[in-house]
Amino acid sequence: MKKLFFLGLCLFAARSGFAWGQKGHDVTAYIAECHLTPAAAKKIDKVLGGYSPVYFANWLDNASHTPEYAYTKTWHYLNVDEGRTLDDMPANPQGDILKAVTEIVAKLRAGGLSPEEEAFNLKMLIHLLGDMHCPMHLGRATDLGGNLRPVRFFDKETNLHSVWDTSLVESAHKWSYTEWQRQIDRLTKQEAEAVAAGTPADWVAETLEICRKVYDETPEGSRISYDYIAAAAPVIERQLLRAGHRLARLLNEIYR
Repeated sequence: MKKLFFLGLCLFAARSGFAWGQKGHDVTAYIAECHLTPAAAKKIDKVLGGYSPVYFANWLDNASHTPEYAYTKTWHYLNVDEGRTLDDMPANPQGDILKAVTEIVAKLRAGGLSPEEEAFNLKMLIHLLGDMHCPMHLGRATDLGGNLRPVRFFDKETNLHSVWDTSLVESAHKWSYTEWQRQIDRLTKQEAEAVAAGTPADWVAETLEICRKVYDETPEGSRISYDYIAAAAPVIERQLLRAGHRLARLLNEIYR
């Protein structure tokens, strides 16, 4: 019976191991869309068949569960265990989010892809930049990125990963993705350039530091309520804003 229960937990963790929930990915994609150059916006519109980047913001979460794209399941995260660093943590042989984003950006920059290959890689990049900024996607392998760390969200039994993926985003503000953009995307040009600076490796390291604070401040069995949401909301806002501006920068550089 215990083995069946643990198996169920693992299966649940595998199903829920993606980031931000739909709202967070939509916000990231829409912020990026709002900061595309006219040239990039025109080219991206053609690659995506006339659809907005928001339309495909959550596409990879669904695709990763299909046999055709099952190989991308580990691309949504990069596990770093307690006491380990990004440099000494053994690499996942199936790949991780930093490796995936680095390779996708290189492919798109190089060009020469078929229309289908280009659209596929662009849709992945739109999604994975959001994942890269979700704190628990730099979580520990020992608890499957917080999926096996039980907490209570008000009176609901859940896990730390799920709380940061979805519950906190939806509880922080009851906004549509366009309202999120209007409310948090208010940087000056200089501030936006500073936020968008750096490399994917820098951004992963930054998210890892936030993840470690989340672990420290959320022991197993924590009851998460209004005070936790109030403290987490600015972190979420900042991460979504960073992801959106950084995605826009990459897309503007790729599609000059």
